[in-house]
Formats: sequence, C-alpha cells, structure tokens
Amino acid sequence: MASELIQIKKFKKASIQEINATYFNNYPIVYILYTNAKKETAYIGQTVHLQRRMQKHLSDASIKKLDTALFIGNEKFNQSATYNIETNLINFFIADKKYELQNKSQTMDSKMHDYYNKEYYDQTFFKHIWEELRQHKVVRESLEDLRNKDVFKLSPYKELSAEQMDLKYHIIDYCKKHINDEQHSIFFIEGDAGTGKSVVLSSTFNTIQDLSYDKSSKLYGTKNYLLVNHQEMLKTYKEISESLPNLKKKSFMKPTSFINQQMKSDAATADIVFVDEAHLLLSKKDSYNNFNQDNHLEEIIKQSKITIVVFDRRQVLKLKSYWDSKMLDSIKKGLHSEVFMLTNQFRIQAEERVLNWIDAFSNKKVLDLPDNKKDSFELKIFSDADKMYQEIRKKNEEYGLSRLVATFDYMHKKDGQDYFIEEGNFKLPWNRTHYKNTWAEQECTIDEVGSIYTIQGFDLNYVGVILGPSVSYNFEKQELEIITTKYEDLEAFRGRDDISKDKMSEIKQQIILNSINVLMKRGINGLYIYASDPKLQQKLMSLYK
Repeated sequence: MASELIQIKKFKKASIQEINATYFNNYPIVYILYTNAKKETAYIGQTVHLQRRMQKHLSDASIKKLDTALFIGNEKFNQSATYNIETNLINFFIADKKYELQNKSQTMDSKMHDYYNKEYYDQTFFKHIWEELRQHKVVRESLEDLRNKDVFKLSPYKELSAEQMDLKYHIIDYCKKHINDEQHSIFFIEGDAGTGKSVVLSSTFNTIQDLSYDKSSKLYGTKNYLLVNHQEMLKTYKEISESLPNLKKKSFMKPTSFINQQMKSDAATADIVFVDEAHLLLSKKDSYNNFNQDNHLEEIIKQSKITIVVFDRRQVLKLKSYWDSKMLDSIKKGLHSEVFMLTNQFRIQAEERVLNWIDAFSNKKVLDLPDNKKDSFELKIFSDADKMYQEIRKKNEEYGLSRLVATFDYMHKKDGQDYFIEEGNFKLPWNRTHYKNTWAEQECTIDEVGSIYTIQGFDLNYVGVILGPSVSYNFEKQELEIITTKYEDLEAFRGRDDISKDKMSEIKQQIILNSINVLMKRGINGLYIYASDPKLQQKLMSLYK
C-alpha cells in the first residue's frame, strides 16, 4: 500500500522528537500507546498535531506508564479516515482482549457518518493495518474471528446511526436533568428485535460510567448499574468490562441479585439503573429464584433514582414475565416517564419484503415467499432437517457463527444428561446451557441445537430454525395453529393465577409466537426453516410451487 508508514518508538520525549517523516508531521495520524508489562494496557488515539498530543500524554500520569508508541501514517489520510480507523481499532481491541484500554467515551463521538472513500478505509485499508499489527504481535486474532464475537457486536464504541445517537444523548441529558429530583424517573426504550437497543444501551452506560468519574460532570460520583435477566448476555457485558477503565464487573448484575443487595439496611439507593431485555423481568413473585416481591421492575424503580428500560413486548417468553399495557401504565403512575421508539432494523440485512414475511409468520400468517433472487439475504424452506443442518455447517465453514435453533418442544427426548431433537435421520443435542462463554461462540455448538434461552439477544450470520410439534397449520383458517399442549417449556406457563382461563390461552399462544419471532430474527444474512409438523411442512413446501 503506497506511502503507508508504521513506526514503533519508545514512548519517551526524546524518541517522539526523533519522528520527522512527512506523513507524521503534516497529516492526520493514528497512534497506539501500549505496554506489555504484567498488566497489558493500551490507549488508542488520532491527532493532527503529533508532537503536541504526545507532550500532553507524557504529562498524564496514567498514560505516561505506557512504554511503547506505535504510529500509523499515510499520505491519503484525512481526519474522517483517521477517526474511522481509531474507532475500529478500539472495537477490535476490546474483542481481541489482549489489552485493557484506557480510552474514555467522552472524547469520542460515535455517530455513523459517510465520507469520501469510506468503504476503502473502513475495510481494505483497515484490514491491511490489522494484519501489520498482528505481524508486530500487537494484536492476536483475525478480523474475521473477532467480528463474530458478541463482545465486538455489543462494544460501547460501535458506530451509532443518527437515530441511535439521538437516543443516546437524549438519555444522557435526561439523567443530568433528573438525577437530583426527589421523584423517581423512568425512561422506556422500545423497539423490535434487531433495532440495536442493546448497542445503544452498552454505549450509553459506558459514557455514563465515564461521566461518573468526571469531576466537571453533573453525574460525577453517581453509583450506577446495568441489569439483565439473561445469563448469556450478562457474560458478554462482564467480558466487555474487562477491557475498559470505568466499567466494573460488579456494576453488571441480574435483577434479583441487585434487588436483594439493595434491600439490605445499609445499602444506599442506586442513582441510574439500566435494564436490558426488560421483557425478561419477572412480573410475579418467584421464590424458587429467590425473588420474593411482586414485580422486578417495580422493585428496581424503588431502589434507583432513574431507571432506563429496554423493552420489547414481542420478546416476552414466560407467563411470570408477562406484561401488558395496563401493568406498565400502573407502574409508571406518579413517576416522571418518557418513551423512545427505535424503528430501524440493523441485524437482518434483507429487503423489506423479507422482513414483512417474517413479521407475518410470527403473527400466524404464511405469505407467499418473497422474490428475493436479487437479495443477498437467503430465506429457504427445507423438508429435511438433516439437509438444513448440512447447509448450516457449510455456511459456518464459510462465514462462521451459523447455528441451528429450535422451539421449546423437545424435553421428552432425553438421552443421558442431554435432550435431543430427532427428525428422521437427524439427531443432535438440544439446549445445552453449561458453557462459560456465550453458546454460539463455542465451536462445538455447530453440532448442537440452541433454544430461545441460548440465543435471545444475540446475532448469527445464518440461522436454521426447527419449528417443533407445537407449531402446526390450519388450512381452513389459513393460518398457523399453535398447539400449546405440545410446547414443553413448563416454566414458561407456570406461576400466574391472576389471569382468566380465556386470557391465559391467548397469552400462551402469544408466548410461543414470540419465541418464533425471537428465533427467526437471529440471522444477519440468512434464515432457513424446517417444520416438524406435517401440515405446516406441507404448507411451507407448497410455497415453492
């Protein structure tokens, strides 16, 4: 690559002054300050004034401890390009996990914007830089492997769309405005699966935590938490905290643990509490899981000055987590509250007609297959589960992070310690949840089938969905028929005696439809479907005629 230059120097005043190459003194540059001491630490930046910026860093006690400086210069650099490369480096360093970063979010504006030749700098040029860094042993893993990691996808430094950035600063302003109010405040973020709710939450929480250490901020000294009632996502958030200075593992908790901690007599009220995947909060007492109050959200609000809630009613998967508008209105009564809707789909890289087909299916309607020959997104129906599995294996070899998932219909197929899905010649273990890291990132899970509990909230490149016996088709009504007695998630239908029998039947069906919605919206580049039920399989295969 013409006129590109990487220099590595000792991070000392004399060494910095030795730099006199044209591309470092007259052009914007990107730099990495790092140490490979016992605690490997790094700082990533970009500047148009190299000598001035380095002098400032050398006067900073924490950054001064870094002993090596790596500079990246190029005659084609402009500041948009160096900013873009800086942001990419931070995201990939977080996923690579070699260094703990000293970067703080107040100095970054992660709003997505275009500039001339962005694709070249963002992909071709950046890939070249990363491979150079690997050769210098500054980083370890390939870009392809890192892109498939959940810590990369949920990084607080991911570029945000205009809508997402607007929401982020709206939340921060909301917190500054209401942090000293006597009245509790609640801010709802709503949006369908794939609209980037968790990405915004991750970015905003990181900035809030940075502000809590900034003496000039109204949020200085605040005690804040991020809660999620989802073990797999909790693992990811805690992994991210290992790479950033002001994120601490103790700030990430499950709701019940937080509530029980706060109810101790000496516990001070938390300041700002973020709740991701709030559709998984309990709306009923659950003594089995050590929750002895009536409602998770209500208790969290009591124990925090400001509550920021991410909610999608189409992802409620259990009766004890069931919410309706009446319940939510009751909780908000007497509180200062706001609602922000996210609408743009970021996960599924498909045309609107494909998204409409998926939405219709999870609302019981089976539409004609959209003509997506010109669409890079693959929507395919299979009559053989094993053939679908083989296709998913091929996609996994080519792109990585491709997996099978299934509805919760296979608790009766136990063999030893595992439950199995058997469909003709197809037989694989299902719903293993014992892994330390997230299920889909384990290489061995290509030979397993996941469930809503292993995959909710996460992305896959390609997803193969097995619709079990609870999902059939009614040819007279021309719609899906949901058979709740065949749905084997017994925990999903337990724990509510305050709902009428007729209403209960409707809610159970909706929970199963919600689970289908969750499973079908995992794939970025493709969705494959196999139906176990003969009627539904007949209907789906007829779509090709």
